[in-house]
Amino acid sequence: MRLNIHKMKYNLFTHIAICVLLIFIAISCGKKNEPIVITPDHFHESIDRVTEVMIHDIFSPPVASRIYAYPNIAAYEILTLENPEFKTLSSQLTDLKSIPTPNEEVEINYELAALVSHIELSKQLIFSEEKIETYRDSLYTIWNAQNKNLFINSRDYGLQVANHISDWMNKDNYKQTRTMPKFSVFSDEPARWQPTPPAYMDGIEPHWNKMRPFVIKTADQFKPVPPPPFSMEEDSPFYKELKEVYDISQQITEDGDTSEEIAIAQFWDCNPYVSVTRGHLMFATKKITPGGHWMGITKIAAKKANYDVTNTLYAYTKTSVAMADAFISCWDEKYRSNLVRPETLINDHIDDAWKPILQTPPFPEYVSGHSVVSGAAAESLTSIFGDNFAFDDDTEVPYGLPVRSFTSFRTAAQEAAISRMYGGIHYRAAVDVGLNQGKDLGKYVVATLAMKDQSQVTSN
Repeated sequence: MRLNIHKMKYNLFTHIAICVLLIFIAISCGKKNEPIVITPDHFHESIDRVTEVMIHDIFSPPVASRIYAYPNIAAYEILTLENPEFKTLSSQLTDLKSIPTPNEEVEINYELAALVSHIELSKQLIFSEEKIETYRDSLYTIWNAQNKNLFINSRDYGLQVANHISDWMNKDNYKQTRTMPKFSVFSDEPARWQPTPPAYMDGIEPHWNKMRPFVIKTADQFKPVPPPPFSMEEDSPFYKELKEVYDISQQITEDGDTSEEIAIAQFWDCNPYVSVTRGHLMFATKKITPGGHWMGITKIAAKKANYDVTNTLYAYTKTSVAMADAFISCWDEKYRSNLVRPETLINDHIDDAWKPILQTPPFPEYVSGHSVVSGAAAESLTSIFGDNFAFDDDTEVPYGLPVRSFTSFRTAAQEAAISRMYGGIHYRAAVDVGLNQGKDLGKYVVATLAMKDQSQVTSN
């Protein structure tokens, strides 16, 4: 009797187990893989995270422009594969060859592959890789659960393209410039740049003009006119520009917190090398670079225009390429003219207690980097969104600064340029000539790159 009871219980448990297994198999067989949807916000987030890491790692403005450009190019190239409206950049950018052809026998989500490629190249280009890896792994976990095979196929192709772009990237002379000699300072020549307080840093990236350009043919293709001849004679054009910087700073400082000029200067500061001295301690504050600010503006414009993924990457890529070439062009002139900063001369000849409103960045004065880069970025964005595209710029809100509104990208670039005079770190020639240099370079990039069917491009 007991044996029969145990046998009955065993048969019951076995029956239940078999039923549960059959139900699980039925559910598993009936379950469909979920679609993996990539949105523009994924790319906005990826670029925002790169910006955060660059601020943390303190990359120089020229190096930051390189970090933005390559991942954008990789993602854009993948997206052109299923969007005939957009044209590949292979053979348009210097030495860039076509990306690998995808395997037609497997299904690939090209937007996912583009994002994978963007994240992978970004990770290669920064120091704090773990910050990007954490973000990447969180996405991988979600995608793997949604549709494992599609995820793996798309990921593998994205990594294949990332390797292709990485090989091209690694031939742009960046590694060679890391081992080139530091910039030599000649203190007995008053016209030449001198390190400035409080950190008295060496001049950064003196060999950036040796970087391989993306679109421009040579670093000096847009070589500006020389600055006014150095002279401390009070009636000379150079001295008048020096005195103008001092007089402006005195005037706007009197207005204090109500000064619009100071607000403009602070909004466009974008100096990642700001040092704060307290007693015997010196530490750096975290600030965005000029390229990071304009990538933020690109995000604002793309979201306002309700751009899809491919149009978003089109805007990011075109603008980051223009800015990368602008830094090469600008830095070529900076270390050719090698001009002394206003702070050095004002302290030596006018007012030894004077300090600029903004901290002077560690490289020669002429031309203004923010002016050149802003001019180039504005031309790129204008070619995409139009000349009267108004926007509210909240890029600097995370860094404690209020929103500023602009009627167009070009007016924003003009304000960015003049902010350097308000901040006391540039003469007028560096601002005016630099802005025009950037505009000319930006227009050249726009005219040279065939990225999109012209019938689809917003007219100016």
